Amino acid sequence: MVRTPLTPWERERGERLGALLRAARGERSMVEVAAAAGLSAETLRKIETGRAPTPAFFTVAALVGTLGLSLDEVAALVELAAPPTAGSAAGASGGAAA
Repeated sequence: MVRTPLTPWERERGERLGALLRAARGERSMVEVAAAAGLSAETLRKIETGRAPTPAFFTVAALVGTLGLSLDEVAALVELAAPPTAGSAAGASGGAAA
């Protein structure tokens, strides 16, 4: 199975997520946070460094809960909802006004 290449926006979003998680982790070790979230330290390392820019929802939820963040906070800060150009694709009315 061939994976679809990530868009620049997806890569940037992954980097923002990683930076947010690193900041929230603070002085706690990567091993400690990963274990508390039920993940391997390598998985957390990949997410924090942007090498895994599209982690599964349940992975993000576990990390967010462990770090004391809310999913709403993370979504707002990282813009997980949709890429900036998806607004025109989501609503048909946007393209008809041109």
